[in-house]
Amino acid sequence: MFGVVPRPLWERKIRPDERHRIPLALRCLLVETLDGLILIETGIGNKESEKFTQIYGVDNAAPDGGAGADRLQAAISHLGFRLDDIELVINTHLHFDHAGGNTFRDSHGSVELSFPRARYVVQRGEWDYAHRTNERTQASYLRDNFDPVERSGRFDFTTGETEIVSGVSVFLTPGHTPFHQSVLIRSNGAAACYVGDVAPTMSHLPLPWIMGYDVEPLVTLESKRALLRRAAAESWLLVSTHDPLIPWGRVTFDGSTVEFQAFDEVQAP
Repeated sequence: MFGVVPRPLWERKIRPDERHRIPLALRCLLVETLDGLILIETGIGNKESEKFTQIYGVDNAAPDGGAGADRLQAAISHLGFRLDDIELVINTHLHFDHAGGNTFRDSHGSVELSFPRARYVVQRGEWDYAHRTNERTQASYLRDNFDPVERSGRFDFTTGETEIVSGVSVFLTPGHTPFHQSVLIRSNGAAACYVGDVAPTMSHLPLPWIMGYDVEPLVTLESKRALLRRAAAESWLLVSTHDPLIPWGRVTFDGSTVEFQAFDEVQAP
């Protein structure tokens, strides 16, 4: 998760367990808009084997009494919504920990769409890249997470920076994958950015802290630099995908050094 950053530095931020694994969140963002409910990311889902869940230490089962196939579905139900209330699903990219909940395995073993009324949004280039895997990338792209969506005709493919609905847009932040996108939400003069894996935790905000998973780390470097410049200039609230403790905060950035302020609650600029 920390690439070439030496372990004595990164383990001050996040302590590993005895198997050298670190805790990570699978944070999905539910956005209420005048155009309907939008879900950004769908987490890891419920379709993978016991061996898979043991390797990654996945804890994603719906809590006791929770309605749904996994914790995401249970959380949506807990908020008083139904799965078919979701109008749009936005994936930053199609790796299994970001798009795994696009579909779910039902009690009969069939793979079904998790959000049957939703349109699903991803970059066209990401879709194509997910279907041109090699020995390095194939383990990250599991087709049961996205091919059923395409077969059902529910994908809307974007190209570059695009406004999805009023106030919600996506823009390219490549490097982790060549067509990774981040999501920008604007409302009443304020803005929040769901960063995705250009900086998977807040510990990854410093420019050289880049994952070994990234297929183009030097591209990630420049994507992160550009994002931080915009975030600092416009006082964006940055929302983290994987940080286990810090969901959001704001940054100052001088072009090389970043300073981060975490918030317990969302605060207006």
